[in-house]
Amino acid sequence: MKIAFFSTKSYDEDSFGSILPNYDHEITYFETKLDQFSAPLAKGYEAVCAFVNDSLDQNTLTLLKENGVQLIALRCAGYNQVDLEAASSLDLPVVRVPVYSPEAVAEHAFALILTLSRKTHKAYNRIRESNFSLEGLTGFNLYQKTIGVIGTGAIGRAFCKIALGFGCEVVAFDVFKNEEMKDIGVNYVNLEDLFSQSDIISLHCPLTLDTKHLINKAALSQMKNNCMLINTSRGALIETKAVIQALKSRELGYLGIDVYEQEEDLFFRNLSEQILEDEQISRLMTFPNVLITGHQAFLTHEALAQIAKTTLDNITQFEKGERLGNQIALK
Repeated sequence: MKIAFFSTKSYDEDSFGSILPNYDHEITYFETKLDQFSAPLAKGYEAVCAFVNDSLDQNTLTLLKENGVQLIALRCAGYNQVDLEAASSLDLPVVRVPVYSPEAVAEHAFALILTLSRKTHKAYNRIRESNFSLEGLTGFNLYQKTIGVIGTGAIGRAFCKIALGFGCEVVAFDVFKNEEMKDIGVNYVNLEDLFSQSDIISLHCPLTLDTKHLINKAALSQMKNNCMLINTSRGALIETKAVIQALKSRELGYLGIDVYEQEEDLFFRNLSEQILEDEQISRLMTFPNVLITGHQAFLTHEALAQIAKTTLDNITQFEKGERLGNQIALK
């Protein structure tokens, strides 16, 4: 199949290009984001491959259909960027990569935790300037701390195992309780108890209508003073305005995020020569107890290889008329 590949980066070309000879597909890489303005680029292609910040709303999907696209292949797990009702009405199947490397994201969440708890980012910058002072670098142990995990899907479960390895007490919230997690010592609680008990809270749930702004003013008020909040899932799980206020009032102790609710105009781009117009992320960047990475939790060689294989397998299934094992169904 002919595939139009949007939001392309060099690592995408490397990971897909390395296995493309094993498939009977042809890929054209476009750096531009997929939206209603770039959708005409897909004319003559049978499938499009899109990523997390591409916009697959009704207008975009209609244009894709009119230009001959038959399949939407997401190279990511999340699909909140897709109007699934519109896709269904247009008879455009949407497939995704539900699991690639849960450990990649879970390990990055812990990288954020360890960096914030031990201030290694600050120490690194000091040493580069020959400043070997330890003043202001006092951190805290993770051992015997209580870590709250919201969402125990594949990534959440990988995160729980790492947390238990550090000697932490792990409490979790999920609509579906996982028996394996219970067996290894994870204690499921309700959200209110998780907020009030946890020294560190890590988000690993999907973005839905029910989970949007799950972390809001009310939730933050239930957390321990000096709690650390980590988000490597979806940006809109956190109400940014409420978190900024909690940081200003010193109610929230630390914030580590790899995702941001307005990231689509920021992340995956070099804006170092521009003035940021987003006042909320600019404000977040001023806090000494906030650590932001640009949606890189997934970015490991192992994860990229799995994403490429699953995506091309999904497209091959469609081409052969087979059942689409990773198709996203309307709920």
